Amino acid sequence: MSPGRIQGRIALVTGASSGLGRAISLKFAAEGAKVCCVDLYDKPRSKTNVATGKADDFNNRIEGESTIEEIQRLHGNDAAVFVKADVTNAADVENAVAECVNKYGRLDILANNAGISVESTHPMPHGIHELSESDWDKTMAINVKGVFLGCKYGIRQMLKQDPLPGQKDRGWIVNTASIQGLVAYHNTPAYTASKGAVAQLTKQVALDYAPNRIHCNAIAPGFLRTIMTQNLQNDPDKFAEINKAHPFGGMGSPEDVAKAALFLVSDDVAWITGVNLPVDGGYMIM
Repeated sequence: MSPGRIQGRIALVTGASSGLGRAISLKFAAEGAKVCCVDLYDKPRSKTNVATGKADDFNNRIEGESTIEEIQRLHGNDAAVFVKADVTNAADVENAVAECVNKYGRLDILANNAGISVESTHPMPHGIHELSESDWDKTMAINVKGVFLGCKYGIRQMLKQDPLPGQKDRGWIVNTASIQGLVAYHNTPAYTASKGAVAQLTKQVALDYAPNRIHCNAIAPGFLRTIMTQNLQNDPDKFAEINKAHPFGGMGSPEDVAKAALFLVSDDVAWITGVNLPVDGGYMIM
């Protein structure tokens, strides 16, 4: 696989400031795309709340090089732009697409990656009888409505524009689902339900827009060493247990999954759409 696999394409990545979204943004930029980094914050999330020893609140951020700063340092000032947006707000998502197009002229790749696991930030796991309505609603708003809005406004733009020179394909969408959208996991009812919805929505969008040559696929990551799994990583027994559940030697890295996301927006998916691709270190074969 040669570098520059998506040279000259314009990509929009939601949830770009931390974790998997950051890794996807960096990978796309390294392979030649211009990247619109969309998030509520430009700085990465804080990992652990010092008071609880658990995953920190989503709104707590740390200082350090942002995703866009790293891309610009590596690839030049024109390689990326940051757009502040709440993916649950239709006007924000529509504006993010418009700003990306205003900056770069088109939109070729859409990575609907922004997502949360409210259950993972609680000191103790939550079964459905303990799950608050507000946690359910927030999870569905970000994880499902955010993907709906991204597809809605991203596809609207893709339908307006001609394919790139030499291309018959009009656009590539990669949604971030999860293996928990394909199989259940303990005490994560809102997250599991939301990712199941993403997996099925991916198939629906793929079917409806195949005649327009718009690919829509999803990555279904296993357990990654990100802030979302900080509670597992901070508990030695649980960390050992979850590592053992991955035949390839433990939890994965965001970079492992970013490589799969790159594949799903490259020319190598010429005859692929509607796929939910597990990237899980073998977790689902156990």
